[in-house]
Amino acid sequence: MQFKRIKRAVSGVLLLDKAHGISSNTALQQVKRLFQAEKAGHTGNLDPIATGLLPICFGEATKFSHYLLDADKCYQARFKLGTTTTTGDTEGKVLSRQPVDVSLDDVERVLKSFVGIIRQTPPMYSALKHQGKALYTYARAGVEIHRDPREVTIHRLTLDEFSGDELGVTVHCSKGTYIRVLGEDIGAALGCGAHMIALRRTETGNYHLSGALTLSQLEKMSPEQCDATLLPAESLLSRLPSVTLDSESAYYLQQGQSVWKAGQSETGPVSLFGPESIFLGLGEVTIEGKIAPKRLVLTGKNLRL
Repeated sequence: MQFKRIKRAVSGVLLLDKAHGISSNTALQQVKRLFQAEKAGHTGNLDPIATGLLPICFGEATKFSHYLLDADKCYQARFKLGTTTTTGDTEGKVLSRQPVDVSLDDVERVLKSFVGIIRQTPPMYSALKHQGKALYTYARAGVEIHRDPREVTIHRLTLDEFSGDELGVTVHCSKGTYIRVLGEDIGAALGCGAHMIALRRTETGNYHLSGALTLSQLEKMSPEQCDATLLPAESLLSRLPSVTLDSESAYYLQQGQSVWKAGQSETGPVSLFGPESIFLGLGEVTIEGKIAPKRLVLTGKNLRL
């Protein structure tokens, strides 16, 4: 007889160091099973060939995962010059081969030209949807779908290594940036073409790879040790100003009412806390100076008057 594993109401953020060769969704499902979590979601897809930081939100933390989806990212990437592929990486078939005759000065000049706001055309081999289907399903069927270029921002692009026909770079960029496409465009600007051979994400918003754990590390831990690795849900809102409410205001806020708080001169989103630093969720300071609840968490402590 098979017994169904009991799922738990786990909440928090796990910093996972995703392994090579598995999809982000596969990594999510593996971690979800390990934690026996009722609810979980990842915060920004990594291709199977990519490794590195994949924050996973559990329970109440999933209410704020969009802050990581919209956050800047940092990657370490390696590109092979002289060869282009159908997917822009090592997973695709070779499209062209050209000799590589570029100098260090050429590479540094071209990299500088990609810093700032640039336009990228999303690749056909991507999870973007067209009429309800991912673009890669069309690509695998040999169907080309028109994609409009879109603006992304490359905040920093530094050369880490250049040797013969390979170069390594660190990219700090806005959401929606395709590093595969960036590599292809760099190769085109150098006149020889290129494709991505390795990618590792090192930062997402305020989270860093240095604090991440691999699945194999987690599997060696006890359930209590695994739970201790989770960061609190409020860490997702760490870049927002925070507001602490007294017990009366916190009570009415938890009933879905807007409350007054003196000294609120700036409008916009805020992270909310009650007495004893209890995290309440996401609020917004309105133009009237009130604090309106936007997305509240189940604290386990509904404050009472």
